[in-house]
Formats: sequence, structure tokens, C-alpha cells
Amino acid sequence: MYFKTPLLALVAAAAVAACGGDGGAGADIGGVVNSSGSTPAVKLNVTATEDFAGTYGSVGAYEKLTGTLSGEVDPSDPKNAVIQDLALAPVNARGMVEYQADFVMLKPKDMAKASGVLRYDAPNRGNILTMLNPATTPSDAVFLERGYVLLYSAWQGDVPKSSPGRLTATVPVARNKDGSSITGAYRSELIPSAASPVMTLPGGVFNGSMIPYAPASLDNTLPGYSLTRRINDTDPRVPVPAADWKFADCNTGTNPFPGTADGSKICVKGGFDPKYLYEVVYVAKDPKVMGVGLAALRDTVSFFRKASVDAGGVANPLAGRINSVIGQGTSQSGNAMKTFLHLGFNQALDGSKVFDGLYAHVAARQTNVNTRFAVPGGGGAIRTDHTAFGQTAPRALDKDYVDPLTGRKGGVMTRCAASNTCPKFFLGLSGTEFWQLQGSPVLTDAAGVRDLAQPDNARIYYYSSTQHGGNGGTSGIGYNPAANVYPTGTVTHHTDTFRALFIALEDWVVRDVAPPASQVPRIADGTLVRPDKVVYPQMKGLSWAASSVQTAIPAFNYLARYNNYSVLDFGPQFIAQDESGIATNLPPVNTGVDYAILVPQVDASTGLTRSGIRGVEVQAPLGTSIEFNYVATPGIIDLTSLTGSFIPFHKTEAARIAAGDTRPSLESLYASQAGYVAAVTAASTNLVAQRFLLQRDADRRVQQATAASVLP
Repeated sequence: MYFKTPLLALVAAAAVAACGGDGGAGADIGGVVNSSGSTPAVKLNVTATEDFAGTYGSVGAYEKLTGTLSGEVDPSDPKNAVIQDLALAPVNARGMVEYQADFVMLKPKDMAKASGVLRYDAPNRGNILTMLNPATTPSDAVFLERGYVLLYSAWQGDVPKSSPGRLTATVPVARNKDGSSITGAYRSELIPSAASPVMTLPGGVFNGSMIPYAPASLDNTLPGYSLTRRINDTDPRVPVPAADWKFADCNTGTNPFPGTADGSKICVKGGFDPKYLYEVVYVAKDPKVMGVGLAALRDTVSFFRKASVDAGGVANPLAGRINSVIGQGTSQSGNAMKTFLHLGFNQALDGSKVFDGLYAHVAARQTNVNTRFAVPGGGGAIRTDHTAFGQTAPRALDKDYVDPLTGRKGGVMTRCAASNTCPKFFLGLSGTEFWQLQGSPVLTDAAGVRDLAQPDNARIYYYSSTQHGGNGGTSGIGYNPAANVYPTGTVTHHTDTFRALFIALEDWVVRDVAPPASQVPRIADGTLVRPDKVVYPQMKGLSWAASSVQTAIPAFNYLARYNNYSVLDFGPQFIAQDESGIATNLPPVNTGVDYAILVPQVDASTGLTRSGIRGVEVQAPLGTSIEFNYVATPGIIDLTSLTGSFIPFHKTEAARIAAGDTRPSLESLYASQAGYVAAVTAASTNLVAQRFLLQRDADRRVQQATAASVLP
């Protein structure tokens, strides 16, 4: 994409001059004046306004706004200097780089009743994960009853406009100074779920639906092009001969190999075999300046927080009503929020804070959004994206952290500390973040022998015995023995915990009420240990009803599998500390130096983890929720991606003893249905007192326990 003409027209030069560069009075969102005498401007386009169902306490009715915000990034402003390839992006007549971002907003119809809190939820690969729906999740109404404004705005520049619900950001393509295409190394993993003659780029379990980078040439015999395959990630890569694969579309019928030339697909002679992990490396062209998306997010939030009107005189629907802004991201977008903070974007162009509070939920790593040929949609498990981007930026939060393995200095908070723009910060971790996403280095030194002290503005919360996603409950457990060794899912979940903690973050930001202390496993008390030190009880002799068929669950066999964390070398032009620069080593070189990975220790009786926020299902359990699962496919040594497992307790003592299961039975724990309800009630009351559960959610938990058929 090349912008040939200015996108943003100012209605009057005086209107811009009146802004004074503070972002509070009009089109100007602050920042330095560039060589053309201009400062960045934004333009708001609301394309739809519709009623949002329901009324919410004293706040009343809400409405939903949909639209786009078009803006400019000044390549001469030092606050943008970190953006990779910004100097190679096309500029308009004002000397600015342009972007456009979709947004959705929920706001009170009567803004006089708004609380002054703007909550921004970052889309995950363009998807709104947290759109409130009180009709199906009544507890979500709490945020609307409190008068929040909810904003969802795009930041990721390779999201296709493939569905109406996806939010997309348009960012420029970098070009050489002569206008020619920039080329460079690019890598993708292709994971076939079934035999297929062709796979579509960009590939990967998590990144597969994004817009791919086109190959510079379709000639795969050129230097820098390869396709390899291996069964497990640690197996040697076996080359697929260039004659046996092509950039092409093909099928087994009318268009067999080598198919029809197509830079967005790869066709393999004989087809892709699902037992293999494939990796393609090629010379790509036309990298997007993906880091512009972070600047777009900074300036979008700043506009809605401070501006009165846009560059064309269109009124900001929130003008004068926002006092505090709290941002949130979940999983990939939570990683992006950490990257946003780490790269210094929480400093607005006028020098103030963008977000007063940030909550990175189930977010152990950072997001690769600022390299040349960035891959923001990548994710991590064991077999997939094991050596992908997102692995080199610091996990530690403290501004003065020093990594002894690499000698790199600084943590996530380094830049915001220097500019005095650090937010109140929450980091939430499920069990998956420890076993698959290398979560423990945020808690320990590189050798795994010492707990780290955390910054005063940060809290870390571990959701005990949970998996990465899902709403929990026994209804969410499934079992396919051909795919996974144990029933998939965890009965424990963190949905209600997140809701309560978000309110605690609001209290901290708005009222300066300190939140609960961090709740994490620790080396010092033996709750954070090496994987080979975890000791599970015996779990066996159970069955699971899959449809109408009773399927035996095999005895639990702990294998101590986890995702390791190595120091990777992407080449001399890659800025590892910032996940920026240009990667030339693809795949990266494994230096043979590893960070220690530690995991939560479990209770020897129940198999549930001992530390963290122990939710209702941990304090009043129906079985053992395990934070990982094993792939059942013969030959593949892998954990099931981002998924846990559940092995129920035997109902009676007689059944438990007969099976040789050392865990307690439901009968021994609760004696009766009334005993189970009493245990749930006690756990809920305790969690409310600790501010880890809202009262409305506690009441619902007790109602669910009363309606359940656990014991006579």
C-alpha cells in the first residue's frame, strides 16, 4: 500500500494551532512539530450507531459505535524512533506516515452518567474476545453498571477483512528509497491436521488466517528457499527436495502436482503428511511497518481520552468525560500490551500516560510486532512456534533487571520508568503459561534458584490449576482418546477471578486502593519447582462417558514434559532485547544456553496446585484439574496445545479403594450433597473476602452447587 495523497484534511489551520500540541482541544494529538511545520492529526469516522441491549443500574442504556480512526505518525518524533522501518514508510504531503484502525465502542447513551473510566480491550488477531454479553453472562453487566466506556480498537496490521467481527488495522508497506521492494528472510511452520496436497500461507496453528508475506520469487530453487519436515520439534530437519514442492495451488484430481503457480500456497508432491511438522523458509517481499500499529493504539486511546474534536471538526463522543484509562489484553493481545509497554508506547505524544492501568491476562511472553516481516499472530506451544519470535524480549518486569545469560539490561518497565509513565500493572498466569509458554522467568532468576522482587506498581496473579482458556465446569470437558491421553479441559477456570481482579485494578487506579498482594508460586516455600520434582498422587481406575459410551481413562502417568526456553540467535541485525530489527538467521541458531523453567508444585493428596489464587473448584474440587495434557498420536512427543486435563474423583470410598486411587473420594470430602454445597459456600465467601471473587459470582457458584448432583 502506498499513500500518494494526504488522507487527513484539516478544516482550518487555526483549529490545529489552537490545540497547542496537548491533544486536548482538537485534531492535534500532540508531539513534536516536524520539518513541514505539522503535528500528527486524527480523523474519526463513526459508520454505525446502534442500541446495546439492556439497561444497567443507574447508568441506564448503552449504545454501540462502530467506525474507523485514521491517523498519522511522525517519523521525525523521537517517541516513534523505535518503530522498525518507519523511515522507509511512504509519507503524505505533511511528511506523515498514515494508518487506519477499526474500532468498536460501548458507551452510556447519557455520558453524564459515565464513571470516567475508559476500558480498552485489545483484539486478539483481530477478534474481540471480551465483547460483553450480559444476556448470556450476567456478571459482565458489572462493568456497564459501573459506567465504563468499553473500547476495542485494532492494532495488528496483517489481519484480513475476512469476517464482519474482525477489527483490522491498515499500516504502510516499507519500500527502498528508490521505491523498489524490500526483500528478506521469512519463515513459517506448516502443521497439517490431515493429509492434504496443499497448504495455505502464512501457516501455523495460531497465525494461519493472517495475510501472508508474498515470496519475492516463485522459483524455490533460488538461495534462501527451503522446505523441511520432522516429526518432533527437536528432531533433525529433513529437506524436501525443491523438485517436490512448489509455490502453487493443487489438488489430487483436476490439478495435481506441480499445480498452478500461487505465491500464497505450497503444494507438495505426494501431499502433506499430518504426522510431520513442516517448516518453509523463503525470501519474502514488501514488509509491513507493523510497529505503526502500536503507535496507532497509543494515539487512538489518547484521542478518545483527551480530544474534543478530530481534524475535520467531528466531535469526540467521549470529550471531557474520561479521567482514567485501563487497558487489557488476553493471550496474544496480552503479550502485545506488554510489548506496547516495553517499547515505550505508554508515553503519549504530549508526554503523559496512555494507560493508567494495564492487565496482561494469560500473557507470559511478548508479541513480535516490530521486526521486519513481523509475525504478530504467532503463538507458542511445544510442537508449534517453539523457536518463533516473541522469545527474546525480557520476561522480567523490573526496570533494572540484568539478564546474566545474555548480559542484556532492562525489563518490561525500563522505558516507562525513564519517562515516568508506568501504569499500575497486573499480570495473570494460568498453568499453561508455566508448562508451555515459559512463564517462570518472570518470577525467578535465569538459573531458577532465586525468587525475583517485583516492582511496586506490579502485581502477578497465578490462577491455580487452570489452563490457558475456557470457562471451566464439567460440561466443558471432552474426551477423544485418539487425540489426547486424558479428558481435555479443566473444571477450574479464571473467568470470575479476572472479573474481580479487574475491579481491583480499577480501585487501584481510580481510588488508590491497593490491590491484593501477588499470588504466585515461589522457590522459597517449595511451591515453584523443577518439573522433575513435581509429585502427583495415583489417579486411576476411572471411566468417562463420551456420548453414550463409557471410555476408560488410563492411569495418570506424569512424564515431566514442558517447553524449554533457550537463548536464540536470529542474527546480527536482530535487536533481541526489543524484538526489533531484522532476522537473518532463520530458523534461529540455538546457542545451547537455556533459562531454567520451573512449574507449580501440586498437593500430594488431590493433585491440584498448592499456590496462587485457589478458586472455588480448587477449594471444593470434584476431581483433579491438570494444567497440561499429552498428545496421544504415536510417535509425537508433545503436550496438547494450550489445553489441560481433568480426572474426576471416585464418588465412593469403596470405588476409590478398589481402583487403587490415592486421592480422596467425593464421599470422604463432603459426605453428602449438603456437605458439597457447604464447601462451595465457604470457598466462595473466602474468595470474596480476599477480593478474588465478586459477590454476584459467589452467589451464582452456590446456586450451581445446589443444583448439581454430586452426592445423595
